[in-house]
Amino acid sequence: MTTAGAKGSGTKEDPWELKTPSGSSDYQMYRDEVADPAVIVCTVGKTVLTYRLRAIEDLHAMLKERGDWVPLGSADEQKPAADGTVEAWGRSPDNPVGGWYGLKKGLRGRFGMYMPPLLEALGLAEVEHNARNNRMRAL
Repeated sequence: MTTAGAKGSGTKEDPWELKTPSGSSDYQMYRDEVADPAVIVCTVGKTVLTYRLRAIEDLHAMLKERGDWVPLGSADEQKPAADGTVEAWGRSPDNPVGGWYGLKKGLRGRFGMYMPPLLEALGLAEVEHNARNNRMRAL
């Protein structure tokens, strides 16, 4: 799952080097396929978040189904996510996993912040890079 758009190969030893959609923060992600369930490990400074690995394929499928731009709507776990956003979908009982893609209690949010740049780097989506109110769509 390496691509020209992503710096790094997505392993623990060579993680993907990414920037938030606004470009204000750097972070790293890598696949851990040995974990149960398999996860994407996201490291932002000293904070480590985990999301289900299947989020890559599931989010891409949702974006293809919607067929248009979808607002990111990033929010912490403790805050409500705006309806119709990537963030709301990433925690909805109606998504393919029936709830949160984030797995670390207290740090399950920010799906709409950290997953979109990964999909963009993998060549699966286009993401806007404005200071705020960014959107994404499937490629």
